[in-house]
Amino acid sequence: MTDHPLFASTPVRRRALLSGAAALAGATAVWPQGVFASDAWPLKAVRIIVPFAPGGGADSSARVLAELFAPQLGQGVIVENKPGAGSAIGVTAAAQSKDGHTLLMGSNSMVINPSLVPGIGYDVARDFDAVGMVSAQPLVLVVPASSPLKSFADVVATAKAKPGELMAGNSGNGTLAHLTSEIFAGQTGAALTPVPYKGESALMPDLLGGLVSLGFLNLPSVLAHIRAGRLRALAVSSPKEVPELPGVPTFRSLNQPSLEVQGWAALFAPKDSIPAAGLARLEKLLAEALASDAVKSRFSTLGVSPVIQSRAEAVSFIKAEGERYATVIKARGIKVG
Repeated sequence: MTDHPLFASTPVRRRALLSGAAALAGATAVWPQGVFASDAWPLKAVRIIVPFAPGGGADSSARVLAELFAPQLGQGVIVENKPGAGSAIGVTAAAQSKDGHTLLMGSNSMVINPSLVPGIGYDVARDFDAVGMVSAQPLVLVVPASSPLKSFADVVATAKAKPGELMAGNSGNGTLAHLTSEIFAGQTGAALTPVPYKGESALMPDLLGGLVSLGFLNLPSVLAHIRAGRLRALAVSSPKEVPELPGVPTFRSLNQPSLEVQGWAALFAPKDSIPAAGLARLEKLLAEALASDAVKSRFSTLGVSPVIQSRAEAVSFIKAEGERYATVIKARGIKVG
């Protein structure tokens, strides 16, 4: 997957850790508004806010990193879940945290929500420093095993011949699954009817039962059903075929690069809350962790791939993602609720 911008691997510059860090490891001083007496960091336990409920990909990734970061930082690393409002509650809480020891495990939703909810209360570029990308996972276009749709071309042809008849189940208005179905409609001119559910778990029984026609869903949530023959995979959104689904074409190979949509996770810090040396240290530790066999193995069980990028590359990618989804939301007239 190295030819896609999201998977571009960049050498991380090696920086020497400050000599005073060890001496300050046990300190508990909190400096207001992220102003530190020196560049030594951290001075106390670090908190990673996950704006989702426990058990999902972002939460699991955060816990993997927390285990690896703690001994390297010489402080505890705590994962705190703050779900709600499509991740906006946790993201807003992180943006407002200026104790200098708070991080955020963000995802696509944090750059999608500002275009869906005017006055949401945070701005990604204004309120956050990106530490780096963490992981990515593809979406899979799936249909029930009983469906007459055997290929991506079948979906396009049927949707054009019978506009609105094919129902595209998704995990809620404005979610990645929903936006992908809207991108599909905009690019192919084939009309789908989006059907929102309260999460993929609520959608799955109706998809398996054929009450909805198809879905663009996360690989981990559909893989077991595909292997059991309950769902049929027609295409994946990764740049290259995924090992778990041999023979399933990519959207790129089907000349649909606009559908190369992937779920991603990235690590952030509230803007100007952590000193430059602390951010550099986190960037280094993150890259080393993601390159390790331990993380590759753990992430594999989660159905995600590590993504190593420099902070500058992460900032550029995240900005482009926000612009991409803002364009889709405006063009397709997508509203929440």
